[in-house]
Amino acid sequence: MTGAVVRVAAGAQVADAGALTAEAYLADRLLDADDSYADELRDAERRAREATLLVALIPPGEGDGANDRDEDLVVVGTVTLAPYGTSYAEVAEPGELEIRMLAVAPEARRRGIAELLMSAALREAVAGGATRVVLSTLDSMEAAQRLYRRLGFVAVPERDWGHVEVHLRVHTWTAPDAPGALVECATWPPARVVDVDGWRVGLSGGLTRRANSVLPLGTPPDVTATLDRVEELYAAEGQPSIVRVCRAAPRGLDDLLALRDYEVMSRTDVLVRALDGVEPRHGAVRTAAGPVRVSVADHPDDRWLTAWSGSKARLHATGAAAEADETSLRLARAVLDGAPAVYLTATDATGLVGVLRAAFAEDWVALSCLVVAQAARRHGLGRFLTQRALDEAAQRGARRAFLQVEAENAAAGALYTALGFPPAERYVYRERG
Repeated sequence: MTGAVVRVAAGAQVADAGALTAEAYLADRLLDADDSYADELRDAERRAREATLLVALIPPGEGDGANDRDEDLVVVGTVTLAPYGTSYAEVAEPGELEIRMLAVAPEARRRGIAELLMSAALREAVAGGATRVVLSTLDSMEAAQRLYRRLGFVAVPERDWGHVEVHLRVHTWTAPDAPGALVECATWPPARVVDVDGWRVGLSGGLTRRANSVLPLGTPPDVTATLDRVEELYAAEGQPSIVRVCRAAPRGLDDLLALRDYEVMSRTDVLVRALDGVEPRHGAVRTAAGPVRVSVADHPDDRWLTAWSGSKARLHATGAAAEADETSLRLARAVLDGAPAVYLTATDATGLVGVLRAAFAEDWVALSCLVVAQAARRHGLGRFLTQRALDEAAQRGARRAFLQVEAENAAAGALYTALGFPPAERYVYRERG
């Protein structure tokens, strides 16, 4: 849905979510107006305290929402996430997160809101360390069950339950295996790596956080002393100290970084899919300027690099600026050419309109650097390039694919969910202020 985002409910959104949930259940005739359960549905304040309450928001009038503050947006859907052992978890087992009370306003249905909420719920489950997600549904909820199947949920009849005349069907979703930090790093290697007590310190002249951050593998004897040496190293390079906090990191590292004034700069979801079901990409895509042609190369040329960087002026710079830009291009090549990869370039009658990189490590392919020119958007080019890259990767022997998307990027998340990429892991970058 254009302009829709998912957030943890805050302020007046909490009460709005409660009212919407009751309204949706009544509209679907899942309860009567005098049913006591309606009061529980309306009590979103308690859900916000004892579980995680997500809301789907759109700007008033359904504009693009680019400049709207969250508090000005309208609640059109909600879902509750209850970890095992909490008050709202009815059937969750250890390691599971339970989805409760998915609801979409009647006037906002058939616009992808439920799928947006469910996809966000799966990402939050993985981010919280859950290995499986569970939910209960009624036989009459056929549309919801179609959505659950599309997202990878499977029925588990032996866990079905109910009370009085209500029979609830249990479905579960299991998080896929993530590629792991070492595979991810292998597809995007820093220009230079310095070992500090087993931690890999990436140095690439500031070109992307991925290539200029610490990969904290294992627990050194003195984590504080290791951080001191990391910070001294980055200071000597004139760069900020950035640490990736992921599953490979020592326990408690995130809290320690917060105490040392490291701020969260981004939250990134790792999405994965198998390639055994990939079909060769046939047909074509068109922009307003006509048909698009896609070429594939083993190395990026200057046009590709310029499109990825988003600065078309760099190739026309002169003097000191040109020298600096040449340095940037060399750094970009050093990072990108550090792993075997293919580079897709899309052109139409106006010139270059899209790029994408597919890099290989073990049996994985990593998709990154997807850029579609502003004038060529809304024609399916991003989807087309991604599918073409998966086809190229499968032909080269890759068995699994992954990509990394910032958690707040709803548009990219929706695209990759539709292309069969569920979440496997979330990591954060913390930067010292």
